[in-house]
Amino acid sequence: MTPQPGALAAHPVLSVPPAEPADAVAYFGASLAFHADVSDVAAALAAGGEDPGFVLLDSRSTESWDQGHIPGALHLPTALIAEQAPRLLDPAVPVVTYCWGPGCNGATRAALALARLGYRVKEMLGGFEYWAREGFPYETWEGGDKRAADPLTAPVGADDCGC
Repeated sequence: MTPQPGALAAHPVLSVPPAEPADAVAYFGASLAFHADVSDVAAALAAGGEDPGFVLLDSRSTESWDQGHIPGALHLPTALIAEQAPRLLDPAVPVVTYCWGPGCNGATRAALALARLGYRVKEMLGGFEYWAREGFPYETWEGGDKRAADPLTAPVGADDCGC
C-alpha cells in the first residue's frame, strides 16, 4: 500500500521519500566517480599487469605501511603529499587512495590533498582492512601474507561477488 501524499511513513526507511530516478542517477553516478571498491581495485591490478591505468596510493604512516600494505601501492603519507606528489605522480594518471578502513578518513584527506594539487583521484572504500578481509595478498615488513576471505565481506571460493 502506497502512503498518501503528505502522510508520514510508518517507519524511518520512507520517512524521507526516495529520490526521483534522475536525481538518483546523478547521485550514484557521482559516487562511482569518487569511489572504487576493494574487489574492483584488485581485479584492475590483476588484469592491468604493470600498468592498471592508475596509481594506488597508501596514505598511512610508515609504521602502518610496515604492518601491512597492498603490493604495488605507492607509500605517500598524507602529510607529505603537497611536498612529494609532484615528483612522484604523473598528473595525467588517476590516483586511488586508501588508508586503514571504513572507520578512518585518511584516504579521504589524501584524496582531497591530491585533488587540490590538480590530480584526478578516487578513494578505495574499505581500505586496507577490507583488502585483507576479502582475502587479497598483502605485504608486511616481514614479507608477503594472505588471509582466508571473511565470508561476511566476500564470497568463499569465488573471485567475484557478482555485484
